[in-house]
Amino acid sequence: MLLRKLGHSCLLAEEAGARILFDPGCFAHGLADLRDLTAVLITHIHEDHLDFGALQSVLAANPAARIISDEASAAALADRGVRAEAVREGDVLDLGLPVSVHGRDHAVIHPDLENVPNVGYLVADRLFCAGDAFTVPAAAVEILAVPVGAAWMKAAEAIDWLRDIRPRIAVPVHDHGNVFAEWICGLFAELSPAGTTVLALDGSAPTEM
Repeated sequence: MLLRKLGHSCLLAEEAGARILFDPGCFAHGLADLRDLTAVLITHIHEDHLDFGALQSVLAANPAARIISDEASAAALADRGVRAEAVREGDVLDLGLPVSVHGRDHAVIHPDLENVPNVGYLVADRLFCAGDAFTVPAAAVEILAVPVGAAWMKAAEAIDWLRDIRPRIAVPVHDHGNVFAEWICGLFAELSPAGTTVLALDGSAPTEM
């Protein structure tokens, strides 16, 4: 699998002819240059994971790409004339690669705030992108997108999640503007389980996993 980071939580995965884009949010870059996308997978409706303007530029260059999302994002996209396929936990998709859906809700930021749906995607039984949640899928995970920091998490939670899943490779995401990102990645590397390599992607080119 080839994996490229396009900023924050936006990833492009390529394998067996399929090209799958995750979470084109407001901190993503280089989206207008993408071509031949098979699908765009959206975990939840927050702007750093779904920017409507960015998605429109992606769709303009990739009109045949399928848009897969949680229910709230699908409804918001429909209001803007964009058809997205709403998915729920337990769904399995064929996007040229098998994609299974895991998780239901965004991690709690504060009990006084209304929560939103959040789904994670396991691609080709290898790569898991959970969005803003610490979902643990029943299947084994080889490559895990692990968040560096956010209002909804602390580093100890991400480290414990990493230890629960025990991937071969952990790719840091959710790091835009985080001045502690490099230090936290080092912390992940120090405290990750045996057999896990923390691999920070610079986004300059796809990396083979």
